[in-house]
Amino acid sequence: MSTLRSQRLNQATHAPHEQLDRAVKSFEPFASRENFTPFVVAQYLFQSELQPLYQNAELIALFPDLAARCRARQAEADLGDLGAAVPDAVPGAPANLSNSEALGWLFVSEGSKLGAAFLLKRMPALGLSETFGARHLSEPEGGRAAGWKSFTQTLDALELSDAEDQAAQAGALAAFERFNVLLQHCYSQAKAA
Repeated sequence: MSTLRSQRLNQATHAPHEQLDRAVKSFEPFASRENFTPFVVAQYLFQSELQPLYQNAELIALFPDLAARCRARQAEADLGDLGAAVPDAVPGAPANLSNSEALGWLFVSEGSKLGAAFLLKRMPALGLSETFGARHLSEPEGGRAAGWKSFTQTLDALELSDAEDQAAQAGALAAFERFNVLLQHCYSQAKAA
């Protein structure tokens, strides 16, 4: 039995995922609100860059609840709670992605909601919650596990060519790379401020 597409994407992104986890930890985002704010700025930038994918009619035809899954609005509200300005866009945002590449980006964005459950547990110590400062980490309607399962079931069932599968994998790798770039940018900006 061949592995499912979502499993293959998981395997392909294992190393960059670990690398990103280490990068996040190195900035100690849960040490204080000041340290957490650049993390939220990076989340906001990433989610706002992905907004066009979440609003793409062809992708919505595959994932009917896609538009409701985007967290850019929540991240923007979190910035307000934290007293942070909405940042300027950072050059290098994904553009002209094929739908196959977009699947990889969405896989990374949706998968990050699972990890958000662990991050949310750290929020009370910062005086933050699902309704203040950490909205972008909140549990999606219907629950994290159910949301991820419905997303991956649809993803796994898509009829894609080998080239399209490769493009989805390239998209997922590019998404990790991009979030890392945004993370480094936001923490260096905060340091310079």
